[in-house]
Amino acid sequence: MVDAIKKWLAHPDTRDLAIDDPRTTERRRGIIQSNKFPWRIYDEWYRSIAARIPQGPGRVLELGSGAGFLAQYVPDLIASEIFPAPDLHVVLDARQLPFASGSLKAIVMVDVFHHIPDNRAFLREAQRCLRPGGSIVMVEPWVSTWSRLIYTHLHHEPFVPAAKDWTFPSTGPLSGANGALPWIVFQRDRREFESAFRELEIRAVEPFMPFRYLVSGGVSMRPLMPEATFPMWRGFESLLGHWLETWPMFALVHLARK
Repeated sequence: MVDAIKKWLAHPDTRDLAIDDPRTTERRRGIIQSNKFPWRIYDEWYRSIAARIPQGPGRVLELGSGAGFLAQYVPDLIASEIFPAPDLHVVLDARQLPFASGSLKAIVMVDVFHHIPDNRAFLREAQRCLRPGGSIVMVEPWVSTWSRLIYTHLHHEPFVPAAKDWTFPSTGPLSGANGALPWIVFQRDRREFESAFRELEIRAVEPFMPFRYLVSGGVSMRPLMPEATFPMWRGFESLLGHWLETWPMFALVHLARK
C-alpha cells in the first residue's frame, strides 16, 4: 500500500528519471517555476536566508544551486553544484572547497547538508573558508513526531534519526542522504558539534513548516493543493507554533564564524 501511494505521489515530470540523473535537477527547476505554491515557499526560504547574510567583505557561496533561484535574492552569489548544470559558476564537492581561507562571508544552502556524506569534512572546510563574522545558513529537514512519519514512509530519501555517526555511504549526489542529519548534528549531538567546531557558533535553530511543503508537492511529488490555499495553510501552521517538537518538517539553521 505504501509503495502504491509513493508511486502515485511521484511527480510525473521526474518519475521516469533516476534521482541522480542531472536531468532530474533541471526538471525540478521547471517544477518550481511552473507551480506557484512551491515557488512561494522557496521565496520565503530565500528571503530568510538572505536576511541572515552578514554585511561587509567576502562573497556568498551557495551549495546545491541546481534547481533553485537564490541568485535573485543575493547579489554576486557563487552558484555551485556537485555535477554540471545550467547557470553555475563552479562544480565542487562540499568536502573540499576551492576557496582561499577567510574569503567567504557566507555559505548558504537548501536541502543540501543532509546529502553531504561526511559533514565533519564540510564543516572543517566551511570554518576555514569563512571570514570572522561569516555565516552558514541552511534550510533542512528536521526531526519531529510528524516528520518521522512522513519522511520514513512517504519520502524517497533515507531518514535515520538513530544513526550513530554523521556520515553515510555515498551512493550518489542525491540518492545518498540521511534526512535526519541536521537534527542529529545541531540538536541531538549539539555538545559534540560545539566541542569539535569551536570557531562556529550556533546562532539559531528554528523548526517550522509542518504542512505547506508537503501539500505543495515540493520538487519530487505531484501538487496536492492549489496555490490559492497557500494563505490558509500558512495561517493554520501559525496556530501550531507552540508545538514545535511535534509538527515541523524543516528547520532554518544559522551558524556564525567567531
